[in-house]
Amino acid sequence: MGRSHGSFSGKPWITFGATFALCLILRAFWGLVEPADASPAPKPFPQEGGYAGPQACAVCHEDIHSQWADTRHAKAFSSPIFQQNWEELGSRFNCLECHTTGYDAEGGRNAFEGVTCEACHGPFQEGHPIESMPVSPDQELCASCHKMTSDEWQASPHSKAGVQCQDCHNPHSQKPLASSASELCGNCHRDMGSSFTHGTHAQSGLECSDCHMYTLPTTDAPIEGLAATGHTFTVGSEACIGCHRDTVHTRNVILELSGEVQSLETVDIGDLQQQITEQAQQIENLEARATVRLYTGLVQGAIVGLATGAVAAWIVSRRIEVIEETLEDSENE
Repeated sequence: MGRSHGSFSGKPWITFGATFALCLILRAFWGLVEPADASPAPKPFPQEGGYAGPQACAVCHEDIHSQWADTRHAKAFSSPIFQQNWEELGSRFNCLECHTTGYDAEGGRNAFEGVTCEACHGPFQEGHPIESMPVSPDQELCASCHKMTSDEWQASPHSKAGVQCQDCHNPHSQKPLASSASELCGNCHRDMGSSFTHGTHAQSGLECSDCHMYTLPTTDAPIEGLAATGHTFTVGSEACIGCHRDTVHTRNVILELSGEVQSLETVDIGDLQQQITEQAQQIENLEARATVRLYTGLVQGAIVGLATGAVAAWIVSRRIEVIEETLEDSENE
C-alpha cells in the first residue's frame, strides 16, 4: 500500500509539468506563425506645425499615396524646372506657398516639400480617422495655386455650366477621369461627332484637346510657373495654323472659287448656249469687218502710191529737162 500511495502522490507534479511544457510549446509556435502586421500601427502624430506628413497618411491610404507619389504635386519642389526657375528668381520665398506644404511666411519655413495630402486637406486633426478631413471639391481650392488655369476656366463654357476641376481630373493621380481626352469629353458632349469638322478630325486620329486645348509649342521654361493651358476650350486660328500652315493663307482663294462654282451650278444651259451663239456671230462680224478693212486699205494704198509715184516721176523728168537745157546752153557758148 505504501508504494501505491507514493506513486499516486507524484502524479499532480507530473501533470503540472506536462501542462506547463505544453503551454510553452504552443506559445512559442504561435509566436512563429503570428502575422507580421499584427503589431500596432504607428500613430500619425503631427511633426512640424501640426502637419503629419504624407508617410503618416500612407499608413491607412496606401493606394492613394501610391497614386500621388509620382505626380507633379509630389515633385512640385524637387522638379528641375522649378529649381532652375526658383534660382533665377533669387529663391523667392513666396514661391514656396504653392511648392511646399505648411509654409510659414513669417518664419520662412515649411513643413514638407511638395504638395502633399495636407496641402489640400489641411493639417492633421487629432480626431482623425474617426473624424474625417474633408476637402471642398471646387475650383477655388485649385485656384489658390493654379491661378492662370483658373482664370482661363472662368472664361470657358465649363465655368458657366458649373463643371468643376474634379469633374475631369483625379486630384490624387492628376490624370483625366478617362482613358483619353475624347472619351472624357464624350461623357457630356455626345453629339459632337456628327458634325463635319469633328468627324473628319476624329477620323484622322485627333483628340478633342488637340484643337480645343491647343497651346503654342515652346521649349522655354514658363515664367514664374505661369503658362497657358488651354482651359478656355475655344478653338482659335493658331490651332488651325498648327496643322494647316501651308493652306491657311489660301483659304480666301478657295472660298472665291467655291463661290464661282456654286454660281455656275445655278446658270441655265439654254442661256449659256444663246450667249455662245451671239458671241460666235460677233466674232464672224469682226472677222468680216477686218477683211473689208484689209482690202480697203490695199486699194487706198494703191491709189496713194500711184499718185505719189506720178508726182515723183514728173518732178524727176522736169529736173532732167532743166539739166539738159543747161548743158546745151553751155555748149553753144
